[in-house]
Amino acid sequence: MILKTQQLVLRPILESELSTLHMIFTDSYVRKYLCDDQVFSLQQVEEMLKQSIKHFEEEKFGLWFIKINGESEVIGFVGLWYFFDEEQPQLIYALLPKALKKGYATEAANKIIEYCFDELGYEYLVASCDQPNIESHKVAERLGMRKMEEKIVNGSPIVFFRLEKL
Repeated sequence: MILKTQQLVLRPILESELSTLHMIFTDSYVRKYLCDDQVFSLQQVEEMLKQSIKHFEEEKFGLWFIKINGESEVIGFVGLWYFFDEEQPQLIYALLPKALKKGYATEAANKIIEYCFDELGYEYLVASCDQPNIESHKVAERLGMRKMEEKIVNGSPIVFFRLEKL
């Protein structure tokens, strides 16, 4: 289930790529907001990867690595993930610092949105961001998502965005 954009290739993360996924999750910039600054163990990331693989098998979604066309290096990941008690998964995206501010998060997330609406039949998609993570708010807004609400979740302020299928 490889997805392509003008600049990027999105590919489901394989079990053999655990160390790369762990490296992303333990990057200080990524974990600041995505992981509430916790350092995830290799075993925790392995469980997430197993869950992603299971979701792909059963529901046709999970986590995709992001690579620039023609390059082998992973610059981040994008996908769909159950975070809270929602009825469908949320949009998730995370890029390594060297890939920021180049439009890659927006481009990759747009492809996932297209996939959600066209292939999975979703009528809407939600994304949540830590309240202080202004860069993620900007990505959500560039995607056409509208701010729905702010809630305190596990002691942290979270902003929820939503996009309706046109």
